Amino acid sequence: MKRVPVVATTVVALAVVMMIALGIWQLQRATWKDALIARYSENLKLPPMTFQPLSPVSDDAMFRKSQVHCLRVLKWREEGGQTPTGQPGYRHIADCITGAEGPGALVDVGVSATPNTTPVWKGGLIDGIVTTEPDHTSLIGKLFGKSVPPRPMLVADRAAPGLAASAPPSTDEISNNHMAYAVQWFLFAAVAVIIYAIALRTRMKRS
Repeated sequence: MKRVPVVATTVVALAVVMMIALGIWQLQRATWKDALIARYSENLKLPPMTFQPLSPVSDDAMFRKSQVHCLRVLKWREEGGQTPTGQPGYRHIADCITGAEGPGALVDVGVSATPNTTPVWKGGLIDGIVTTEPDHTSLIGKLFGKSVPPRPMLVADRAAPGLAASAPPSTDEISNNHMAYAVQWFLFAAVAVIIYAIALRTRMKRS
């Protein structure tokens, strides 16, 4: 009677189990992400809330309407952005002083068509929607480094003088590819089983 290789079979079995487990985990992530997106969509319908300048941004605060009183712009940041109609440009983020002490607030005051443009806006009362600042941390950095949660940022409803309004935060920008990842892991598991079965059958015939 021909024997099945124990070590190779064990390795393949463990790999298949791991891939199936990762697929199930991605299915759970997909359910969680769907619920999170639904919650953010509901946040857009809620009354304005007090702006919370500290990170991390809670799920209750994301996509909520809020207001910031910028006493003075400490410095400017320039990032890639677009207008509500999809016109690309350079968004201008003001790092605002909001009091004698505290972390201040980040406010996206609008988009310019050309880079290196310093807005003439000096501060004031801004209404907008809460999101997070652009995060340039790499995936490897997020997995293995000590990544700092992005700060809250208010995207202004109305642009500062000389700028076009930035596209408002949208739940459509939140990726939810977990279902596709789950299918991929299940396919990997199935392919691994098929390949090993073919290899095992070929080995048995040669023995």
